[in-house]
Amino acid sequence: MTAILYPVAADAAQAFAAPKGRAARERDAATLAGEAVAFLTEPLGPVYATREAALVALAGRIEDDRAGRITTLAAEDRFIQLTEMAAPRGGKRTRAPAPVAPTFEDGHRWPAPAPPPPTVWRAMISYWRIGGAPLRHAGDAQARQARRKGGEDMDRDTLRALTRQPLMAVKPQQPLDIGLFETRLPEAPHIVVPDE
Repeated sequence: MTAILYPVAADAAQAFAAPKGRAARERDAATLAGEAVAFLTEPLGPVYATREAALVALAGRIEDDRAGRITTLAAEDRFIQLTEMAAPRGGKRTRAPAPVAPTFEDGHRWPAPAPPPPTVWRAMISYWRIGGAPLRHAGDAQARQARRKGGEDMDRDTLRALTRQPLMAVKPQQPLDIGLFETRLPEAPHIVVPDE
């Protein structure tokens, strides 16, 4: 399987237009850049009203599955993706709709769904940023702990860092002392026998 070769650049615009090179792994990207690098995925270019407009504007740079215009890129060139997102209203980001309470009327549990919010399309580019991007780290806190401590006042970058950190167990998993289909004898608990 061929790995994606991500651009090595100082910012998203340079990664799209003229990167220093391309690398699949961090150590290769750091060698190309001559310094530390960080892997980022950032928005690129303008917002498009429809998917078709985005596909026309980025023709040859992303995969196109429309009839008559099918474009398939090599596996190593798939570092740009189209993303559908809620359209901003009045320059502000839209919030998710509030949860709907069940109605239990006329044999239906839920009311008719609200119309979906208007959406726009945006290109997202993944690349190796030169200089080690100033990434925000959530520290040792997990999302569930931050939410309990008043997660409403978190800024966007902290929330993004929380969602991108790996999941951690609440406590270390204990090793299994017996198998799934084994049991201990009641008269001799130190003996494990197969259970059928």
